[in-house]
Amino acid sequence: MNDLILEAMDFLKQLSYFGILLALCFEFVPAELVLPLAGYWIYNGEFNIHLMALAGAVGGTIGPMTLYALGKYGGRPMVERYGKFFLVNQKQIDASDRFFNKYGASVAFVARFLPLVRTAISIPCGIAKMNFVKFSIYTFLAMYPITYLYLYLGLKLGPHWNQAGELLSRYTQPIGIVVLTIVVVYITFRIVKKKKEAKVA
Repeated sequence: MNDLILEAMDFLKQLSYFGILLALCFEFVPAELVLPLAGYWIYNGEFNIHLMALAGAVGGTIGPMTLYALGKYGGRPMVERYGKFFLVNQKQIDASDRFFNKYGASVAFVARFLPLVRTAISIPCGIAKMNFVKFSIYTFLAMYPITYLYLYLGLKLGPHWNQAGELLSRYTQPIGIVVLTIVVVYITFRIVKKKKEAKVA
């Protein structure tokens, strides 16, 4: 599978930044493979990291929209039937459902940093009919720093760019936990503040 993707990347490279955008529009294309390779191209002086990060983040936002639409218009039965074609398994779907039910709409941002649920989290967002604009903004805001980090690692590792995915996987979950903690604290603060305001009124 990865060999086929790498062969396709040789072609997409000819499309410049649009090639990366296009590649990441498909959820089954692993960003941890494609983006470090693009970072290696940057290392060779062929592309600009800022423009590549923007293209990758846009593509990485369009991709989850397919799973969002599957959840919104097909519901859970269709997701369970066709999710496998997007390389989303039952374990990921169940974990994403629990995560969404626990933390609400903010998961569209936070979950992108967590390995088990980051791909499938778009599905419960769609099933819950989360506001599409909000979903897209949250997804982009999460995808941009992740995209930039993968590119940067590929750039720094140079010829050893293929080690970037394994290296970054050690850090994405701790980062996600930190971000999630911040979100939970913020939500708790808002709830407490509203309760105090209600008592005063």
